[in-house]
Amino acid sequence: MTAREGTALEAVRARRSWSKVTDAAPTRAELEVLVTAAGRVADHSSLRPWRLIELRGADRERLGAALAKAQGDNHPSAKPLRAPLLIAVVVSPRKSDKVPYWEQEAVASGVAHMLSLLLDEAGWGVIWRSGGAVRSKPVAKLHGLRKREQLLGWLYVGGKPSDKGPGRRKPVDARHHLSRLPHGKHGKRG
Repeated sequence: MTAREGTALEAVRARRSWSKVTDAAPTRAELEVLVTAAGRVADHSSLRPWRLIELRGADRERLGAALAKAQGDNHPSAKPLRAPLLIAVVVSPRKSDKVPYWEQEAVASGVAHMLSLLLDEAGWGVIWRSGGAVRSKPVAKLHGLRKREQLLGWLYVGGKPSDKGPGRRKPVDARHHLSRLPHGKHGKRG
């Protein structure tokens, strides 16, 4: 099997993280189309245990203040100003006897990753950022997190600088990450 141009495989192979982006950003309407598609990830019982919060303009400054408060700093963090659009990824677990929390968190992570791929393919630079303050009270309060919800981080989104070449990430050698079930009583392959 060979990959054709324009396939999902090619989009994934071309994806990279963009730590520096321009001030351009997708519109709300453009974003809604991509979020609708990203929501198609595998989701046991179709619980949709996630939500996204877009931060633009002064919202990013408010996040900078919350990050500073979480870290005991008096000066607002400038980190949220690195991109014109931040998308907070929230796991919003649903009550379920069949689907445990960890699986619902995996769905929210899947949506974030799928959205980052779709944004990249649409021509936007994206990087997923997190850090220690993600689970802090000031940051949770700013995002209006409800009981049991947790923030997984933010997708920083902006235009791709024209002077950037391919990413620095080394290719994965699948042979080191793909195996078969072990044989025998004690899990050893024969």
